[in-house]
Amino acid sequence: MFRTHTNGELTLKNLNEKVTLSGWVQTIRDKGFVLWIDLRDRYGITQLVFDEERSSKELLENAKKLGREFVIQVTGTVIERSSKNPKISTGEIEILVSELRLLNESLLPPFTIEDQTDGGEELRMKYRYLDIRRNPVKDKLIFRHQMAQKIRNYLSDKGFIEVETPVLIKSTPEGARDFVVPSRMNPGQFYALPQSPQTFKQLLMVGGMDRYFQIVKCFRDEDLRADRQPEFTQIDCEMAFVEQEDVLEIFEGLVSKLLKDLTGQTFERFPRITFDEAMKTYGNDKPDIRFGMKFVELNEVVKGKDFKIFDEAELVVGINVEGCADYTRKQIDAWTEWVKRPQIGATGMVWIKYQNDGTLTSSVNKFYNEDDLKRIAERFGAQPGDLLLILSGETTKVRTQLSALRMELGNQLGLRKGDEFAPLWVVDFPLLEWDEESGRYHAMHHPFTSPKPEDIELLTSNPGKARANAYDMVLNGNEIGGGSVRIFDKELQSKMFDLLGFSKEEAEAQFGFLLQAFRYGAPPHAGLAFGFDRLVAILDGNEVIRDYIAFPKNNSGRDVMIDAPSPIAKEQLDELYLKTEAKD
Repeated sequence: MFRTHTNGELTLKNLNEKVTLSGWVQTIRDKGFVLWIDLRDRYGITQLVFDEERSSKELLENAKKLGREFVIQVTGTVIERSSKNPKISTGEIEILVSELRLLNESLLPPFTIEDQTDGGEELRMKYRYLDIRRNPVKDKLIFRHQMAQKIRNYLSDKGFIEVETPVLIKSTPEGARDFVVPSRMNPGQFYALPQSPQTFKQLLMVGGMDRYFQIVKCFRDEDLRADRQPEFTQIDCEMAFVEQEDVLEIFEGLVSKLLKDLTGQTFERFPRITFDEAMKTYGNDKPDIRFGMKFVELNEVVKGKDFKIFDEAELVVGINVEGCADYTRKQIDAWTEWVKRPQIGATGMVWIKYQNDGTLTSSVNKFYNEDDLKRIAERFGAQPGDLLLILSGETTKVRTQLSALRMELGNQLGLRKGDEFAPLWVVDFPLLEWDEESGRYHAMHHPFTSPKPEDIELLTSNPGKARANAYDMVLNGNEIGGGSVRIFDKELQSKMFDLLGFSKEEAEAQFGFLLQAFRYGAPPHAGLAFGFDRLVAILDGNEVIRDYIAFPKNNSGRDVMIDAPSPIAKEQLDELYLKTEAKD
């Protein structure tokens, strides 16, 4: 038996018990006549003690030979600790060691394995197995496990069945780039790794499974960022004989339960806003509603004053940064330079200060007198002490720019608190978006999304105006899940393929299996998928998903620990009928 207890469970209740523990040497404190070792495992730390009076000479000498991260087993007696440590669960006791066994030596780690480490991110990713020993990473992986268990239990209680779907599937032209896998047994042909199990879960509905879910690995060959990895995990769900309201009720219930378990708060019905309203009010379709700064459109009150920048703009729009009129010109100029960065792309920013004494001043006093500024302030509903920030330009671009500024200010002003949660639904997305480059429509969601019933006729007369029967769940400014009511009528699905520019032959080649299944009695169905990595990170008060994945990739899509991707042998390439060209 390697251990009778873990390193996080012994207390004064175990006083005088003989115990056996195993783990890694965290720290060694050698005072010559007495030696203390902190022994660590997944569950916590236990202090071990060796001294000249109570330990044999051989035992003490062997203990002095140990190094950090050596794996050891000890047997000893639980005694009361004279200098207690209230910060750890075992802080009232220590183990007077009588037997010591070295299980494995360790090299000196390349960084300190402590909560606050001296290792940079790339170094820690290279030695990820060591990083996982640190509490901040270990605790995040445990939190992820706990969330997965709660989700499985909730969905199982609601009648959902977990079904595994294939990983080697057919490549399709919609969505992000596929990762492809060559087939040795079928020369010149390729599998794709799934971006989602979309068509399979629809086929499960045709198969009568009724309620399906899967916590599933998905793959997208696209550029990376803090909340995106080439392989990621979805909570993938589908339901038959339902409408949009049924789906929203089930999954609002799921997130409400997770939030209540975490915060103790009861979340009332989630707010709902349309896509158009989200874009007009917040400049994006995943607004953070934990704070205000709603957009205020100003065309009617600012044009016609000979200020060319506003007069020529398609949209003049601003936000009210409440209580910030005392900000200095230097601080405001820093925000102006921030929005002018290439990543944001604004040409400038106008500001108006509503001073505490009731007077107004601005960066455009030359064009707007105090009465003009007062009318603008009234449009904002501003009060003395507020600061108004205004951008102008082409509608879509300026909304995007102001949205970025709003989120940056939310961060700088401490309004985006990780322990506060504000979920909402965004509904009524456009069904299609026109792509100038290809000269055709693309599906805003995916080609199996149904239009709103009242908009079906628009597919013939004005497809760009049709709304999708689709919905996204947003939490703290992040899309955590999205889905739609699916097309289950083969004629409507064929019409959709026509609009997306598929010929009959192309649609049959790509999706013939699904269209064929629809001919055998497909039920009405709808679904939703959560980004599990992102959901877990946000529920834990973070937005960077990397630490919630056991072995993540870096920003270049590389696993620096195992050095992947990497070249493969010519013999393997030959077997797969592939050729590569050497690079200089």
